[in-house]
Amino acid sequence: MFKYKQVIAVRVDLGMSPGKLAVQVAHGSVASVERTRRERREWLDAWLREGGKKVVVKVANERELRELGERAEGLGLSHELIQDAGLTELPPGTATVLAIGPAPSELVDKLTGGLPLL
Repeated sequence: MFKYKQVIAVRVDLGMSPGKLAVQVAHGSVASVERTRRERREWLDAWLREGGKKVVVKVANERELRELGERAEGLGLSHELIQDAGLTELPPGTATVLAIGPAPSELVDKLTGGLPLL
């Protein structure tokens, strides 16, 4: 059983191509790992020791993504909202994904446990 995880929430209303979606998830994962390194190094180290579990879930739109970020902030979870540079498929500044953690699974599950997998 994993005690730590990272969850990346993806907006499904944007209709991103599979490649674009994969890159946005990667950006979110790396950015949130870096934030966790600065803010909660012990969580990052424990997550890495366990193998770095990641889960990708979906949200319907930008409002849900931003609300998730506010709730993550309220729970003290490191998180990163990714906004696209606008070089390919999306307008500049489009919020695409929110990465949460790595953090204790029980905390992350309070926030994301009810979201459907992508």
